[in-house]
Amino acid sequence: MASIFRHPATVVLSVLLGLLVVVGSILVPWAVQAPDRAAQEAAVAALSVDAVALGKEFAAATRPGSYIALALSLAVALLLGLTPIGSRIIAACGRVGRGHWLAEAVLGGVVIMLIAQLVTLPLSAWRYLILVEYGMSNQTWSAWAVAVAKSYGVNIVVAAVMLAGLYGLMRWSPRRWWLWAAGVGAGLVMAMSAIYPVVVEPLFDNFTPMPEGPLRTELLELAEHDGVPVSEVLVSDASVRTNAVNAYVSGLGPTRRIVVYDNLLAAPSEEVVAVVAHELGHAKNGDVWIGTTLGAIAVASAAAGIAVAGRSRRLLRAAGVDDITSPRSAALLLAGVALVGVLATPVQNLVSRQIEMRADQHALELTADPDTFINMQTGLSEANLSDVDPPGWLHWWFGSHPTTAERIAMAEEFRR
Repeated sequence: MASIFRHPATVVLSVLLGLLVVVGSILVPWAVQAPDRAAQEAAVAALSVDAVALGKEFAAATRPGSYIALALSLAVALLLGLTPIGSRIIAACGRVGRGHWLAEAVLGGVVIMLIAQLVTLPLSAWRYLILVEYGMSNQTWSAWAVAVAKSYGVNIVVAAVMLAGLYGLMRWSPRRWWLWAAGVGAGLVMAMSAIYPVVVEPLFDNFTPMPEGPLRTELLELAEHDGVPVSEVLVSDASVRTNAVNAYVSGLGPTRRIVVYDNLLAAPSEEVVAVVAHELGHAKNGDVWIGTTLGAIAVASAAAGIAVAGRSRRLLRAAGVDDITSPRSAALLLAGVALVGVLATPVQNLVSRQIEMRADQHALELTADPDTFINMQTGLSEANLSDVDPPGWLHWWFGSHPTTAERIAMAEEFRR
C-alpha cells in the first residue's frame, strides 16, 4: 500500500482530480438554479392529465429493463475483471494470434467488452418491443438489428484503438506509459469532438441540407444574431427509426451545424425556432468545449488511476495477472472503467443539468417568447412520452436534463 502513495502517478492523479474540480467549478454554470418545488407542481398542474399519466406509464414500462441492464453489465464486468476468468479468456483469444501481445490486447479486450454488452441484448430487445407498443419506434426488427450492429461496430473500433494504443505505450515505455497515455487520451477526446459529427453521426442517420425557405432563413438569421457561426442547417431522417423529436447543434469550428429531426418540422415554426435557440445556447456558451475539456481531464486522470491501481498486488492477484502492463489485465481495466462510470453518473448528470438549464435561459432571452417556449416544452414532452416530474432520487441519479416541470416553471418565472 505504501508503494502506491509513493508512486509519481498518485501525485499526478491527485493534481488532475483537483484540476477537474477547479475547472468544473469555474466553467459549469452553478449559479443557475431550478425553480422551487411549488412552481414545478404548478407547471405540472397546467399540463394535460392524460399526457402526464401516459408519460409516467411509459417510464414505468422502460425503467426496469434499463436498470437491470445497467446492473447486469456492471456485474459481468466486475466478474470478469476481479476474477481470473477475464484474464483466461484474454489468454485464449491471444492464442489465436500465437500469443502475440496485440492479439491479447485487442481481440481479448474486445471479447471481454462484448461479453459485458451482449448479456444485456435481450433487455435491449425488450425495450424495443416497449417502444413499438407505445408507438415510439418505427423500426422493423431487421432495422433495429442493423442499428444495434452499427453501435457494437463503433464500440469495437473505439475499444480496439484504445486498447492497442494503451498496451502499445506500455510496451514502448514501461515506466512512464501512463504519462503518455494521459496526454494522448486527452488529445483524442479533443479530436473526437470535432470529427464525431462528420464520421460517426452519419452511420446512424442520413442528413440532407434543409431546403431554402422561411424556416431555414430564420434559423440562420437567429444563429447570426446570436453570434454563433454555423456551416449548415441539416435535416436528419430520424423518423425512420423513432417518433421522438429533437434538434441539436454539433461539431466545433468548421464542423458546427444545426441539425433538426425531420419529425420536428411538423411542429409550428416558432417552436422549432425555440428548440434551436436552446441548442444555440450550448454553442454560444462553449458547452461543447466545456464537456470536451472536462472529458479530456477525466481521461488523463483515468490513465494515472490505472497506474495507481496497478500497484495493488491484491487487485492483480484477484484478476489473475502479474503486472498491469500485461494485456491480460484488460478485463481488470474495463471493470474499473465500468465501476467508475456508474459511480460518476450522478456527478456527470448534475453538470449536464446545469448546462442544460443555462441553455434554456439562453433560449428564453434570445427569443423573448416564454409562451412559445412553454408550448414547445409541452409538445416535446407529449411527443417523447416524457415523465414530466419524475421521482427526485431518480432524477438526481439518471436525469441529464431538467424535467419538463422545471423548464416550464423557468419560463413562467421569465414571463413574470
